[in-house]
Amino acid sequence: MATPNGMTNSDAKDDPTDSVAQEQHIEKDVHIAAEEGYSATDSRGVSIIELDRLAERKLRNKIDMMVVPTVSILYLFCFIDRSNIGNARLAGLETDLGMHGNDYNMLLSVFYISYIVFEIPSNLACKWIGPGWFIPFISLGFGVCSLGTAFVQDLPAACGVRFLLGIFESGMMPGISFYLSRWYRRSELVFRISLFVVMAPLAGAFGGLLASGVLSLTNIGSVTEWRMIFLVEGIITIGLSLIAFITLTDRPETARWLTPEEKTLAIARVKSELLGQTTVIDKTNRRRVWLGFWNPVVLATSWVFLFNNITVQGLAFFTPTIVATIYPTYSTVQKQLYTVPPYVVGAVFEVLLPLLSWRLDKRQIFLILVAPLTMMGYIMFLASTDTKVRYAATFFTAISCFAAGPLTNAQVSAQVISDSARSMSLATNMMFGNVGGLIATWSYLSWDGPNYPIGNGLNLAASSMLLILSTLTLFWMKADNKRREKLDVGKELEGLSQAQIESLEWRHPGWRWKP
Repeated sequence: MATPNGMTNSDAKDDPTDSVAQEQHIEKDVHIAAEEGYSATDSRGVSIIELDRLAERKLRNKIDMMVVPTVSILYLFCFIDRSNIGNARLAGLETDLGMHGNDYNMLLSVFYISYIVFEIPSNLACKWIGPGWFIPFISLGFGVCSLGTAFVQDLPAACGVRFLLGIFESGMMPGISFYLSRWYRRSELVFRISLFVVMAPLAGAFGGLLASGVLSLTNIGSVTEWRMIFLVEGIITIGLSLIAFITLTDRPETARWLTPEEKTLAIARVKSELLGQTTVIDKTNRRRVWLGFWNPVVLATSWVFLFNNITVQGLAFFTPTIVATIYPTYSTVQKQLYTVPPYVVGAVFEVLLPLLSWRLDKRQIFLILVAPLTMMGYIMFLASTDTKVRYAATFFTAISCFAAGPLTNAQVSAQVISDSARSMSLATNMMFGNVGGLIATWSYLSWDGPNYPIGNGLNLAASSMLLILSTLTLFWMKADNKRREKLDVGKELEGLSQAQIESLEWRHPGWRWKP
């Protein structure tokens, strides 16, 4: 039977003798099906409600327009503020700050130390405060830090500002992914994550263009050379953050741009995939938070992201340096511009692969498929000193490695049930990933140039491990799902209260891993 918001109950037609009673029950409870106290799945996680596809598509398009652009623009400048250090390096940062040897690598490492340490606390704070307030706040914080970098006079001051930058940026990617998980189904999430994560390669492209444009100026007031990059980008980020405090809504219930029926549908469609849950946004629960971390697929995927992030962050920080070694006679502006094309191509595939993942509702197979292209790129770096071959290698690595970011975030989100567990699973993935980022800061050392065999060899090893671990994880998920098929769900849950059942997470006998 159709409902005002386009929902029908699939069980209504299972038993004709109960159809009248069921229809009366649906009429009474349809609008509270999305509220606390009502589960929208059976004991095996199968939805007991159906949603009108047209109504749901219209709602999804509306959410796409109102939510995704704001977080995408914020993440664009988040990544620009982080990676513009590479452009500043080409414009004389090391000379002005009196840096020598591996000082640049140390400056990058300081950022990742705070990033890693504050990753989990930041995302738990995001759940507690609410992403609608928390995301604009940390965005404002890293904008101020970027602005402050324009005025540092020595290496210790630069390290201090980068440490603060890491604190504020630590909650950005897991926080936005967590925020989007409140609005989208499991299959839809990967593509929406890609729409903001794609800002990472675009930040490389746009950041290079912006840096070239800024450096064409003689000065901005008393600020000159590389300092102008941080000044301009910091001011832009601060302005966007202030706007986001107004435009970013916390969850469907508080969205002023949704009608009451759309709010009900928005909650119900997410809840229809939450095994045994009577609420979409639960109160923070220690057991659920722990199981969001102590989850075999979450941990395996987090290791995959660690290996992948060695490549992603290495590419972000050292593409300008790599280009400089390939084209040493070119001007600084020309070198900046040559960093743009690989990022643009990478951005296209970062959206294309998650789009396919969404349509197929598969993530693990795509993690497996991206690894060989990354491996190919670094084999080309190691095997040839020809400038054209090495420049082509940057395209192969960009095509493949950037797509793993949204895929891993969507995967760890899909392998948990509750809001509490999801805040932890996403933070865990990013914490591991940024350990990879820390490793990346030491993968291209000055004495290893100009061909960087150690750095390229490390990235080849990391992408190889990504392939092996992703493949093993897929086989394990399928094997464990077969084992779970043999379980008697009713018997396993016998004697447990509703609260205990909701806290089982992946240990629920009706749970199935979602590759």
